[in-house]
Amino acid sequence: MAERIRISTGSLWEPVVGYCRAIRIGNQVEVAGTTAVKDGKTVGIGDAYAQTVCVLEIIKESLEKVGATLSDVVRTRMFVTDISKWEEIGKAHGEFFTLGQKC
Repeated sequence: MAERIRISTGSLWEPVVGYCRAIRIGNQVEVAGTTAVKDGKTVGIGDAYAQTVCVLEIIKESLEKVGATLSDVVRTRMFVTDISKWEEIGKAHGEFFTLGQKC
């Protein structure tokens, strides 16, 4: 069986709920749901762009800790509470995942 590499956020919820920020098994990496919380405080309240940037920075850092990068990502899923903010969210996503890149 392949070695498991786990990355913890240190969140109080991890041991209660039973998850870790990221886990690598072999050449596959999974990242847990991520929110815009840094040092116990919500980042960018009311600012969908700032919150998305925060979330993607957390994910980027977690990937790097298990030896991966954003260029290794093949799919993202985003759950939003206000779909009218999709352009702000999409702008941030595009900045992290290279605007204009052809499929």
